[in-house]
Amino acid sequence: MSDLTLHYHPLSSYCHKVLIAVDILGVELQKRLINLGDPAEREAFFALWPTGKMPLLVDRGRPIPETSIIIEHLQRHHARRACALIPDDHDAALTVRLWDRLFDLYVMTPMQAFTADLLKPEGDRDARSVARAGEGLKTAYAMIERQLEGRTWIAGEAFSMADCAAAPALFYAVTYVPLSPQHGHLSAYFERLMAHPSVAATIEHARPYFKFYPGRAGLSRRFFDPTGV
Repeated sequence: MSDLTLHYHPLSSYCHKVLIAVDILGVELQKRLINLGDPAEREAFFALWPTGKMPLLVDRGRPIPETSIIIEHLQRHHARRACALIPDDHDAALTVRLWDRLFDLYVMTPMQAFTADLLKPEGDRDARSVARAGEGLKTAYAMIERQLEGRTWIAGEAFSMADCAAAPALFYAVTYVPLSPQHGHLSAYFERLMAHPSVAATIEHARPYFKFYPGRAGLSRRFFDPTGV
């Protein structure tokens, strides 16, 4: 039995980020699906990590939080030989870490604002906040479009931690703010991400849960067919 346990939920974009990395790095671990709606599970998880945020890696009893830290920890201590998502070159590593943060802050965060609003009672929803989130995503799309010119992946020619962040962030973001014809590089990048074996495997694992996703109306039929629920 592995000394590593990943506490996760298959719908979570941040969990997808780590699951993609786990697959690429070839890490063997136990996956524990957490139901925060269960009072006992919730209490136990918050006792383990007080913020209650997923995913959470536990390595020999030590909690390792935050997706980027989890991925770097796995690469340093548990990855298969020659498997890496953060390059050794310092400048290249900074570029990867920069774009990892940009996707987390400027794509995942506004995307989650849409989801959070849909989870509210209809009378409590905030159209202005949602509009601001939409404008934020459009700004991020334009920034990513410029970065992708002449690049296969977001930080260069190698798939990196930044692409692990990009895949789930964009997967869910486009359900709320679709890409437009002016996003040619970004649209092609999105398709490369979706075709990547580790991304595709993560999405396939999540597929049975998409019926619970608040923004499922915006999911492409190739990922979710509401008539098949």
